[in-house]
Amino acid sequence: MNCTSSEMTNLVRYNNYSDNCSHVLCDDEELGLESFRSIVQPVLYSIIFLLGLTGNGLMTTVLLRRRRRLRITEIYLLYLAVADLMLLFILPFEMVDGVAGWVFGDFLCKAKGVLENLNLLCGSVLLACIGFDRYLAIVHAIPSMQSRRPGKVHQVCGVLWFICLLLSIPNAVFLSVAKFQNSSLDCYYYQFEIHAQNWVLANRVLHHVCFFFSLVVMSYCYRALVITLWKSPKREAKKSAVRLALLVTLVFCVCWLPYNVAQLIQTMVDLDVLTYKSCGFLTLLSETAVVTKSLGLSHCCLNPFLYAFVGAQFRSELVHLLVKMGCGRVCARGQGQSRPSISEGTTTNSTTFIY
Repeated sequence: MNCTSSEMTNLVRYNNYSDNCSHVLCDDEELGLESFRSIVQPVLYSIIFLLGLTGNGLMTTVLLRRRRRLRITEIYLLYLAVADLMLLFILPFEMVDGVAGWVFGDFLCKAKGVLENLNLLCGSVLLACIGFDRYLAIVHAIPSMQSRRPGKVHQVCGVLWFICLLLSIPNAVFLSVAKFQNSSLDCYYYQFEIHAQNWVLANRVLHHVCFFFSLVVMSYCYRALVITLWKSPKREAKKSAVRLALLVTLVFCVCWLPYNVAQLIQTMVDLDVLTYKSCGFLTLLSETAVVTKSLGLSHCCLNPFLYAFVGAQFRSELVHLLVKMGCGRVCARGQGQSRPSISEGTTTNSTTFIY
């Protein structure tokens, strides 16, 4: 008798055996995640945390300093930076969890699950909103002016955050802390048994829809944007902006597509669309999900460099901020000349944000 996908998942997660699955070998040698979680992952998360905290912190500070004069895309950037910062704050907990198990109790277990789910959803949707806003501003510049007002953008972002929060609250219901056989503590969906596993599956499907929808929106909008810029006069001056539009989509795919493909395969396994005869396949799938998630999380420390730091005006304001903080002449040298960018509704050289 073959194991069901849920039984196999528990075997891999708890490293124990059941009578129905006694023929499946899921021993320590097969799991292979311990070294990655206890050594490699903490190092990667430390780098992501430091770079992301610095980049998103500076971007948030600069934007808040002139919050009354923010352009449309800058409003999205502000909400995106906050989402990235909130996601970054869970990384120290993940690092400790990988080394010593979950030692922070039930409340922080539930809070971490809600924050992670909230910001993974919001991050993808906000990136799609930025791409759509650029599409409106450049491809349909005149017809979109009435719909692109700061007040409406704040309302849209507020609604998005509220919806994502509602979709994340079930994590607080089902997450709890329990002990492994080796006495280490783990934060996982232990509450309400089968209902928790149903939520894990439903939540994964929700992430699939959110990611692939955002990817389709970004791909379509940036494709139209590239075509529009390429057909505009002064084509040479627009090559930088075209390359950046392509880079934004490419980086998003490289960072998050592997993880979402691994999760999509896991969903197909859970729904019995894909079958297997040994635990090796499920073990490999679990390892792939853990590794590719680390790659995906690195995207939140790249966002400031992709969306803000390349803009001449942002760099100028950042240098002024750093000078006030005591950086002095070294920072002043960072002020460069204007470069071609995709500005607010125009396609000319400017010193506005690149997005």
